[in-house]
Amino acid sequence: MLQLIEANWPLVAGAVALLLVVAILLLRRAGKAPERREFNDVLSEGAAPAQRNTALIDAPPAATIASPAPPPVEIATDAGGDDLTRIKGLGPKLKTLLASLGVTRFDQIAGWSEEDVARIDAQLGAFAGRPTRDNWVEQAKLLSSGDTAAYEDKFGRL
Repeated sequence: MLQLIEANWPLVAGAVALLLVVAILLLRRAGKAPERREFNDVLSEGAAPAQRNTALIDAPPAATIASPAPPPVEIATDAGGDDLTRIKGLGPKLKTLLASLGVTRFDQIAGWSEEDVARIDAQLGAFAGRPTRDNWVEQAKLLSSGDTAAYEDKFGRL
């Protein structure tokens, strides 16, 4: 083993020096306490409120700004309704969302005007744009009339 160390003494000396440097750095760092910093922000005691928050707090209540309520959508009276998921682009989550808005039948969707589509679309959240993009009204007209051949010609198999 002594011959091995003598043959590779520069490598051994470098390794020992590296270990000493690492040990010194670790010991020096362990002796120091972490530096505490003072942060002064809107949550600090005695700090002035943020301008943005003040503007929001001083704004009039939303009820005085809101536009008049939209006219109600026709609510289905039968408990079952149609299987709205037969409309392409309308899945179970949208079916549940539409049911909460009172839409459960094809004939309701088939009777939507452009204003109705815009009003419903505004309430669909992440699904906004789907009624127009997927032609729900046209699909619903064909499905409510029972014309499955015309539906399948235009939109594919049910």
